[in-house]
Parts: sequence; C-alpha cells; structure tokens
Amino acid sequence: MSSPDLSVQNHPTQSGEAPIVRIRGLVRRFTLKGVLNGVDLDIRRGEFVSILGRSGCGKSTLLRAIAALDHEATGSGELIAPERQSVVFQDARLLPWRRVLDNVVLGLTGPDADARGRQALAEVELSGRELSWPSELSGGEQQRVALARALVREPQLLLADEPFGALDALTRLRMHALLRRLAERHRPAVLLVTHDVDEAIELADRVVVLEAGRIAADVTVALPPVGPARRDRFIALRSQFLGLLGVEADPLQGWTDPVAHSSQDSQALTAG
Repeated sequence: MSSPDLSVQNHPTQSGEAPIVRIRGLVRRFTLKGVLNGVDLDIRRGEFVSILGRSGCGKSTLLRAIAALDHEATGSGELIAPERQSVVFQDARLLPWRRVLDNVVLGLTGPDADARGRQALAEVELSGRELSWPSELSGGEQQRVALARALVREPQLLLADEPFGALDALTRLRMHALLRRLAERHRPAVLLVTHDVDEAIELADRVVVLEAGRIAADVTVALPPVGPARRDRFIALRSQFLGLLGVEADPLQGWTDPVAHSSQDSQALTAG
C-alpha cells in the first residue's frame, strides 16, 4: 500500500503547457530498499525520451510510477503526468479469447470505435487481420497490435517498457521504423525503457541514464540525418553510454548503421 506522502497527479494537460511530464524529487521504495532516490525529469509534448540503465537501477519503476501502476511502492516527490496515456509492455498482453480488432478497441466507446480500430490496424500494416486470433500472429505482429491498441486512444503520453526485447533482431529493426513513423504522425510524448543502447540512440530525442535510482546523464541525441556526421555522432554517443553503463567494449563492435536498413525494413514490415 502506498504511503500518504506519495504524491502522484494525473490530470489533463492544458494547451500550451510545458512540460507534459514533470517530476521533482521522486523517491520510490519497495520494503526498505530504495529504487528511485530523488529523480528530476521533464518531458515535453511530442518529445521522445529513452531511459537506459543497468538491471535494477529503477527504469521500469520510473515508468510504472508515471503510469500510476506502482501500488506496492512507498515514496514521495512531485509527479505530474497527463491523464490520457497508454502503456506498451514487452509482452503484447493481448486477450487470447478476443479477436485482433476486439483487442484493439477494448474499452473504447462510441459508434466509430470499430472504424478507429480498423484505421489503427491499417497504420501498423495489419489490414485484413481484424478477425484473426492472437495465436495466429507472429510475435512482431502481436506487438504491432499492441501499438495499435495504444495509439487508437490518441494518448498524450506513450509509455513503452522494453516493447521489442523479446523480438528477433530483424523484427526489432522493423518495429523501430514503425514506432518512429507512428510517433511522428501522432506526436505523443514517448518514454521508452530499454537495455539496448543502439535502440535508445536511434529512436530518441534525448537519452536519460539512470544509475542507482538517480539520473547520471541526460543527453540530447541530435543525430544528423545522413552521412559521416551521423555515423560519428552515433558512435560517440554509443561510446559515452556504454561507458556510463560500465561496459568495456569497442563502440564499433557489432554496430550497424540503422539508416542503411530503414528503407528495406519499411518495405519488409508486412512480413513481420
């Protein structure tokens, strides 16, 4: 049960307000163990922020606090987030006894709910699969349904907790391209929790590194669109984040330029 000083405010964000998420002095504990130890973070409307950190540093705890899902935690601090938000997890969490369209529109009301659901499925390249069962879909397709379910509600804030962690490498690249397009189209603020340094750099406007429940770095990505300057910036960021995470590795080891694959990934998305 949460303690009385746990201050979480979820309310509609008025036009022109910035930031859309405001966190000050956020503390979260489970039993006697501190997980978040005084986090300050702002996220602006339409901004994409990735959270990196070692296991147990508080990444998922921060996301769950913003989503008001940390019911077993105690703590304090100011946390202001928009009321209209959606969460995508590593597990697509589709209801196996409901067809794809029913999963997407679950909880939606109004005469246009089915039409909105069909449009959302079209956006994730799943037109024609409305009456399929979740068990008939691949892992990548299930995550695309989860994205459609999240975005059909037009959230002001999209929270994603390692949504591509269980996918194979090629499907993950396709999902990166899809999420990037959808975020640009719908313009929610996005907070992505990930262990993948390349994923964090490729997708985000900013990368935040958590260490022992505190923010150790908050870095603007600012990748050039193409060319050697993009490669140099990507590798410099990769080296910086690997160092912050305590990983001693050649920043070029295993690196592939995501831009070089973006066109073929987009074309191959329907095969995911």
